[in-house]
Amino acid sequence: MDLTQSAKSAELAARLKDFMAEHIYPNERRYYLEAERLGPWKSYPVVDELKPLARKAGLWNLFLPAKHDSNGLTNLEYAPLCEIMGRSTFAPEIFNCAAPDTGNMETILRYGTPEHHERWLKPLLAGEIRSSFAMTEPEVASSDATNVCSSIERDGDEYVINGRKWYTTGATDPRLGIIIFMGKVQPAGDDPYKAQSMVLVPPSTPGVRVIRPLPILGYYGAPDRASEVEFKNVRVPVSNILLGEGRGFEIAQGRLGPGRIHHCMRLIGLSERVLERMCRRAEIRHPFGKALSEQTVTLERIAEARIMIEQARLLTLKAAWMMDTVGNKEAKQEIAMIKVAAPLMAQKIVDFAIQAFGGGGTSNDHFLGMALAMARLLRLADGPDEVHRNQIAKLEIRRHRNVDPNRTGGHGHVLSLEEADEVARDGMWPKPADFRHAF
Repeated sequence: MDLTQSAKSAELAARLKDFMAEHIYPNERRYYLEAERLGPWKSYPVVDELKPLARKAGLWNLFLPAKHDSNGLTNLEYAPLCEIMGRSTFAPEIFNCAAPDTGNMETILRYGTPEHHERWLKPLLAGEIRSSFAMTEPEVASSDATNVCSSIERDGDEYVINGRKWYTTGATDPRLGIIIFMGKVQPAGDDPYKAQSMVLVPPSTPGVRVIRPLPILGYYGAPDRASEVEFKNVRVPVSNILLGEGRGFEIAQGRLGPGRIHHCMRLIGLSERVLERMCRRAEIRHPFGKALSEQTVTLERIAEARIMIEQARLLTLKAAWMMDTVGNKEAKQEIAMIKVAAPLMAQKIVDFAIQAFGGGGTSNDHFLGMALAMARLLRLADGPDEVHRNQIAKLEIRRHRNVDPNRTGGHGHVLSLEEADEVARDGMWPKPADFRHAF
């Protein structure tokens, strides 16, 4: 396994760091002020000013996979760039690499028709419009996607769509140009994994109503504009379906794999920045006559944070390497593991930092309030921890099911009567040299 960063990726990383230092970090406070004062229904002037600069600098659409673009990057090449962008919560949008647009663009690219590419993919790639992904529903536990019950019913050359969605990212953005809607085809078949479909819905279609923005732990609109949306007798052409009826789960799996890598690498970048700030803070604060950086509890937390970041990064890079070499399906356990590990790691490190910053750490003056909201959100987005843990464990059990136990160290079962007699003949418990006889 070779996790060495390619020369191409390293060169882009250096340029990204320069751009972040010159344009992103100095404008963060302005971004959050605009987001707070203008609200989630408006576009923010600072974003509109910085996007053309990023495009001119050749730091645009970096997420595009190599297999779809001659200048594209592998997952392993993109991962370090994603980490750099993740150091600021609003940076990914500046480079046209923000969720849900990246996942939606890849979805339309992989599963859309030439007409879809022309009408929606091109303006998305150009940054002229933004997009939403409408899957989660308030009435059901959407972590089990078979529960998704919004209806897609065919009526001649049209689909009639009805449903209520929430945490539909980006729906309040005035630049919203397309929504990918997941619902159940009517009548639904017997196979629960072939009952869902995805349909492209322009937000201007009659019957689409953005009800309200939804705050993430009190933060409205920054950075992802979570929203609640109603679809009432919405009619779209049958040609707007992606891949075909009953293919929604297949599309979702293809969409979520790379997206999870992106989320995790961004969280690693966020955690790195939080740790840096924590270290600087620890040296300038002197409670009880001694710097925080000299107090054991702070040193232990800084050390634990460093260890957790390195573990999460290596696991994420391994998952990216596997996606590139053996495919998303073979890498599904690694993808699930990073989706559990990275948000938990980030949440814990932000919590450490809040303690070091004291009361100020609970605000967004020091970036920590938004960082905590982002880390906590991502323990739910793209599947909650519990779902991923179940998948990890089932895959692990299956992995050992057909392996000869005599070649891997035994069953781990209670000793048979014959084995117990053998142990008894040698005394109450075997000597260290004969320890193997007890298994």
